[in-house]
Amino acid sequence: MSPAKKILVVVTSCEKYPEIARPTGIWLGEVVHFVDQLRKIGGFEIDYVSPKGGYTPIDPHSFTDAADIDWKYYHDREFMNKLGQTLKPENIKDPKQYTAIYYVGGHGVIWDFPENKDLARIAAEIYENGGYVTSVCHGALGLLNIKLANGENLIKGKTITGFSNEEEKAVGLDKLVPYLTETELISKGASYVKAESPFAEYSVVDGHLITGQNPASGGAVGKNLIKELSK
Repeated sequence: MSPAKKILVVVTSCEKYPEIARPTGIWLGEVVHFVDQLRKIGGFEIDYVSPKGGYTPIDPHSFTDAADIDWKYYHDREFMNKLGQTLKPENIKDPKQYTAIYYVGGHGVIWDFPENKDLARIAAEIYENGGYVTSVCHGALGLLNIKLANGENLIKGKTITGFSNEEEKAVGLDKLVPYLTETELISKGASYVKAESPFAEYSVVDGHLITGQNPASGGAVGKNLIKELSK
């Protein structure tokens, strides 16, 4: 039996918008739908890491219209305990042991993903070792400052998606965040693409970079990763 492929799931440590009284955190479904795809076929070992380690907050808004699968995982003590005891970046001693890294979204990541150099280094090592860098929704902000050994930004010239400006405006949060995901991805030289309809499931593959657009797309990212790994 071949050893399990290790996947590193990155979640936020940010529980609140810094300047307003609004809670945030991970968007639960974006974790669940990705992880569930891996669990369905088996053969994966999943670790969870966050900028500060320990507990990762869950955005209460992510329970609005939550699917049955989301509630199933919310009642799964083993799964929830892992979200409550995430690793710190410095606990990841050998990034090359991971087949892929997956950046989960939720608005909290705006404040603690982009400037985290340790997470960026871990992702770069995974990618340059032949692994996959993946993200969904606002999680794509974790890709902004990943630099490769040649000094280039990972996403420069790559086809990528993430939460669109149109979607941010539709949920009424475009004025409450310091910047917009789509705009930032483009500013780093990425070729940004999106679904024809807002909030539709959408994921794109560009080599060893796999991204999903919005909360509906975590499962699609998981499916695409499995497809790529089976080649």
